[in-house]
Amino acid sequence: MNQDYIKPDNWSIIEEGFDKDRVKSSESLFSIGNGAMGQRANFEENYSGETFQGSYIAGIYYPDKTKVGWWKNGYPKYFAKVLNAPNWIGIDIEINGEILDLNTCKEVTKFKRELNMKEGIYYRSFHAVLQNGTEIEAKITRFLSLDLDELGVINYQITALNKNSTIIFKPYLDAGVTNEDANWEEKFWEPSDVNYSENKAFVTARTFKTHFVATTFMQNSILLNNKNLNLSPSNVFSDKEKVQFTYEVAVSKGETTTIQKFAGYTVSLNHENTELGAKNVLEKAILFGFSKLVQNQITAWAKIWEMSDITIDGDVKAQQGIRFNIFQLNQTYLGKDSRLNIGPKGFTGEKYGGSTYWDTEAYCIPFYMATKDQQVARNLLTYRYNQLDKAIENAKDNLGFKNGAALYPMVTMNGEECHNEWEITHEEIHRNGAIAFAIFNYHRFTGDYSYIPEKGLEVLIGIARFWHQRASYSTNRNQYMILGVTGPNEYENNVNNNFYTNYIAKWCLDYTYDQIQKVFLEYPLDHKRITEKVKITEAELQDWKKVSQNMYFPFSKEHDVYLQQDGFLDKDLVPVKDLDKSQRPINQKWSWDRVLRSPYIKQADTLQGFYFFEDHFTTEQLEKHFNFYEPFTVHESSLSPCVHSIQAAKLNKIDMAYTFYLRTSRLDLDDYNKEVEEGCHITSMAGTWMSIVEGFGGMRVKNDALHFEPKIPKEWKGYSFKINFRNQIVKVSVNHHETNFSLEGDNAISVFVNGNKVLVEPDKMVTV
Repeated sequence: MNQDYIKPDNWSIIEEGFDKDRVKSSESLFSIGNGAMGQRANFEENYSGETFQGSYIAGIYYPDKTKVGWWKNGYPKYFAKVLNAPNWIGIDIEINGEILDLNTCKEVTKFKRELNMKEGIYYRSFHAVLQNGTEIEAKITRFLSLDLDELGVINYQITALNKNSTIIFKPYLDAGVTNEDANWEEKFWEPSDVNYSENKAFVTARTFKTHFVATTFMQNSILLNNKNLNLSPSNVFSDKEKVQFTYEVAVSKGETTTIQKFAGYTVSLNHENTELGAKNVLEKAILFGFSKLVQNQITAWAKIWEMSDITIDGDVKAQQGIRFNIFQLNQTYLGKDSRLNIGPKGFTGEKYGGSTYWDTEAYCIPFYMATKDQQVARNLLTYRYNQLDKAIENAKDNLGFKNGAALYPMVTMNGEECHNEWEITHEEIHRNGAIAFAIFNYHRFTGDYSYIPEKGLEVLIGIARFWHQRASYSTNRNQYMILGVTGPNEYENNVNNNFYTNYIAKWCLDYTYDQIQKVFLEYPLDHKRITEKVKITEAELQDWKKVSQNMYFPFSKEHDVYLQQDGFLDKDLVPVKDLDKSQRPINQKWSWDRVLRSPYIKQADTLQGFYFFEDHFTTEQLEKHFNFYEPFTVHESSLSPCVHSIQAAKLNKIDMAYTFYLRTSRLDLDDYNKEVEEGCHITSMAGTWMSIVEGFGGMRVKNDALHFEPKIPKEWKGYSFKINFRNQIVKVSVNHHETNFSLEGDNAISVFVNGNKVLVEPDKMVTV
């Protein structure tokens, strides 16, 4: 049974009614972010019930010492993680001598949360009866500014409903925070300075080990019936890690008092003097004032939605699902800074350490390429180029590889591997292939080849050298094999000849060889610079060719399919539909040994290869492989339903594609995996976007042109999306009778619809 308390709405995530058991789930679902920082939807006021406090700053991390029971050579010493940052949202509130705490109130009614995705603003309201009999109404507005991305804004208003009241606001900054997921329960922040004057306060702290400096700041204003009282704090508490102001307001029955808190973080990544930076941010914020900041926020989000929105007509849950996914992706990463990347939980939780996985290259880059300008995707590629030296070090130190072979980490913050499960860290090497594929995909989509001679070719050579050294020659088969790996399906470890891994390895070797030839012909100066730097020879290239041309792929003549790996057919091939429902999810019900011996597939594995390299196979081959593997897939990875949705749509299995789409788009809203309280699945949300654009829209890029094969689920009346293709914005609208194309750009563009060429001219709609 999935949760269903989120009210269906086209533009908002809405919760009505206060339920203590839902608090942690809602803290994840109502999270806010602006690319530079983010936070879970914790209450500003004191809450003594179960809660998971979390505020995070992009790019600020800590190498937490690895905790494993049995140390193996090559384990990374540290697991880097995004830190729970100092708390700036806190406002303790006393009403007639009693602390406001929804966990201890006599009664809480009319409780409502709304995350307005159109505006990028989080609203909360409730009526409460305190133990002392005082009745109040509270209305809270909170957002993280997109314009001033170091600033957060809170407007917290309280109306006295049944009696004259003394209301005390006690806003604070607190650097004495810990991480929910700390391995050794140690603190990560060392406060160095606490300053305050008038209504402003600053707490500066430095991370241990990594020595990032952050100043957490606030400025408070107190209003009565919307008039600024120009109050100064009646009391200030401060110690080495916390500062708290006290403001006391006499409120007559029916009157409303408000605290406006402007606060946030300035960090040493962007400022030499973080406190000075904080003062500058506050100066700008005060100049704007609350109303103008709200207006700017609505305008900034309107601009994002203008390009990235997908509309679905006639299916509110599907519409809410896709907008929630697009909203969270934009809250997590806006592409302004090539030092940053996309963590699987974004700013909504701490699982996976907020680090970078292969998800970015395999799932996120297509979304950012098509909904932003190409510089954003290029920044994501540059992130990996900047970490090439560390990837070479990783292959050398952990695998003994030579000659500049590069193994990119499974999980990273700064290029060092920080994932500590051996069978994934050292065996899930297919991630190297995804990084090369992203370079190919970027060029295919944007037409911008310049990245390859400037930076990408060095990355490709390091990856190709890795595959060349990782392949073993089998005298028995007279072919090259890749032994001891974990494919995308993590429910099988240490297997031999995973089809997807072998296929992407062969492709990487061939693709890199071709790019070296192309750069030699078209960019001779770059070719000379790179070949001298990496010392590549013709003999080495011929060795690559030998491996690629003689790569082994396990194949079953009986089923006429490539096998996921050697020995797959030796398993007890019971399809998922015949599994007792009480045994699901198997990762929570079965021992790991039982999972590993089963045929069950966590996410697309062989089918991941068919997704990336669709044009290498016929539709008949895809159908054969889909029909063979899908029945064994348990979809217990957030990355699973999207690939299956795209392929089901390609194969005209539209009902199945729709079911997978709903699962990927509402994975968190409906809490399919019973874990949303740990945070949302941000990187898989890009897969939801792909399910519509590449799945139902059938969008592909072939020979420098956009191709579409539009389809529509029976549950929808219509849908539309936009694609920024080479600085021309193509809008696609599909209904049950026709597909309409329009163009925002200067020059006409040819697209192909079901194989037929269609000319789309600026400001003219074309109907197919």
